[in-house]
Amino acid sequence: MSKSKTVTLRGATLHYDDLGPSGGLPVLLIHGHPFDRTLWAPQAVALAGAGYRAITPDLRGYGRSSVTPGKVLLADFADDLAALLDHLGIERAVVGGVSMGGQISMEFQRRHPRRVRALVLSDTSAPAETAEGKEFRNRLADRLLAEGMDGYADEVIDRMLAAYNVAAMPDVAARVLGMMRATDPRGAAAALRGRAERPDYRDTLAAVTAPVLIVVGADDVFTPVADAEAIHRLVPHAALTVVEKAGHLPGAEQPESFNTVLLDFLAAQVTAGG
Repeated sequence: MSKSKTVTLRGATLHYDDLGPSGGLPVLLIHGHPFDRTLWAPQAVALAGAGYRAITPDLRGYGRSSVTPGKVLLADFADDLAALLDHLGIERAVVGGVSMGGQISMEFQRRHPRRVRALVLSDTSAPAETAEGKEFRNRLADRLLAEGMDGYADEVIDRMLAAYNVAAMPDVAARVLGMMRATDPRGAAAALRGRAERPDYRDTLAAVTAPVLIVVGADDVFTPVADAEAIHRLVPHAALTVVEKAGHLPGAEQPESFNTVLLDFLAAQVTAGG
């Protein structure tokens, strides 16, 4: 199988897990904000058990990876991940992410399209940030630098998870809260400032020919089902699944359902496709 590893590239030290057979189809999963690679632990174990190679990195500024203060663009994250694949000797991979990680996946598709075997887009949105959104993200970055992560984490937990799951799934809520609270505010702020400047990914998605899986929690309030449906309209050949009894993080809230959808997609659309 494998274990946690570290590599320094592009001026950052990245921690990542590399699970499963080295010869398995590589699946790179990208966490959202403000989380770390352990968000994908249930998926990594399931993928490895099914013979895939699951690669789950901590993005720069998150988890155990080094912090780049100031501003980190989604393009920076995407290029970090391309360099990580280079380091691992992987030419092409299934690339997927949740929320900001989904936007990084779209940026990866925009910048490194030949390296994408398939895309997995969970609870994310394609349009560029609005003027109001830019102001909000920059203001939040200022706040996190001033106050730290705890207050923010407490405020958003019942939107990261469906509100009913916070009480019904105390272990999941504690795990998600723990990731948010442990994030370095400098890393979170830098990503917020970069994400505020993200481009519009709709043209990129409309041109995708690789298989695409779109997943969304039925009760996601950050990026609701309508956002997933909008992506589906851009990519008609994509598969869209709505995960019931889940909010913004269906992979954490309903891991068995999410894993079934992901493994079925990989078997039918990617592995079978050669």
